[in-house]
Amino acid sequence: MSELIDNSRKRRDLLKHLILKLHEGDATDAIKRQLMRLLGEVPYGDVVEVEQELIADGLAMEEILKLCDIHSAVLKGNIDHTGAKEAPPGHPVHTFIQENRSLGWELGPLTKLFEEIKALPDDADTSELLSSIRSHVNALSDVDKHYMRKENLLFSYLEKHKIDGPPTVMWGKDDEVRELLKASIEALGTREPISATEAKVLVDTVLRPMAEAVEEMIFKEENILFPMCLDTLDEQEWYDIYKQSFEIGFCLYDPEHEWKPESVQDEDELPVESDRIQLPSGSFSVAELTALLNTIPYDLTFVDKDDTVRFFTQGEERIFARNRAVLGRKVQMCHPPKSVHIVQQIIDDFRTGKASRAPFWIEMGGRFIHIEYFSLRDKDGNYLGTVEVSQDLTEKRKLEGEQRLLSYPENK
Repeated sequence: MSELIDNSRKRRDLLKHLILKLHEGDATDAIKRQLMRLLGEVPYGDVVEVEQELIADGLAMEEILKLCDIHSAVLKGNIDHTGAKEAPPGHPVHTFIQENRSLGWELGPLTKLFEEIKALPDDADTSELLSSIRSHVNALSDVDKHYMRKENLLFSYLEKHKIDGPPTVMWGKDDEVRELLKASIEALGTREPISATEAKVLVDTVLRPMAEAVEEMIFKEENILFPMCLDTLDEQEWYDIYKQSFEIGFCLYDPEHEWKPESVQDEDELPVESDRIQLPSGSFSVAELTALLNTIPYDLTFVDKDDTVRFFTQGEERIFARNRAVLGRKVQMCHPPKSVHIVQQIIDDFRTGKASRAPFWIEMGGRFIHIEYFSLRDKDGNYLGTVEVSQDLTEKRKLEGEQRLLSYPENK
């Protein structure tokens, strides 16, 4: 056993050394030959651990992103998947792989179209070919949902297992693909005629790099990410990912199978942390929830289905005065007689379903105040009450242009 451990450690050290040699600019072909001669096939787990170690050693993320495609190319054909688990139909990984197949069906015709453009005389008409390319590129842009599920679900669960290096690297590569897709769509968006000469430049500088980046990500996912996830996450975590995937959506593929392992529990069956307020999308301690509600930059007042005031926030800058004596009172008794009929109409319309929101805005003391009422309903549509949201929008109405750089407002 100790020999196997030593061999594994030596293999990772050598892989790390070869990747750093690439970082220093050594020839890729020479490194690949050395890798194949000295290592043979590399377990995908070693690739994961080496990336994690490179980040821990302080190699800048920008440099790791530059190396990612290079060392991925070097490893192609040399990653060992012996003993790798397979995902059954309906499993999130099965869905990811089916989406990759659909992406491949778009990439295949693109490669042929690129070659057709390359073979054209310089003065040839490219409009028909570019129209076909545009259709495939628009379809590829659906990959954003694939990446969002990966980043927000898979990566989140990997981080719970202290695996954050490879996901960070891959997220950076996802963003590079997004930028290439955005550039491709913008370049193809022009309706002006493009000569074959210009089309060839467009293919070589924008379109082909985009297609290769999408294809490269498919390789990274299926050879490194998915096997790692299948080895790391348990059935309950996979089922949680499965259920949450529908909130984000799917890429060029609709799952054909429902999936629920026998060993898992639904959220309402899971143990509840007694000291926290459990909600479908997370939990709070009372102190956390109080601080959150009192920090958001607007006033909230909740009136239950029986028209009784049950709650109000207590932020530092209140728009309308509230005190605890209002709690337990009928909301009709908390407004001046001249406006009670409006309050009553809003509640009646909310209760019957005639309306679900009622906005107002007023000038008050030189400030622009926005007030909006929203009906609250349960999942079956039953009326639960009304929430009043009041905001001082005076300063926001003055905003112009953009603010993209970090800038803290002055504390008042």
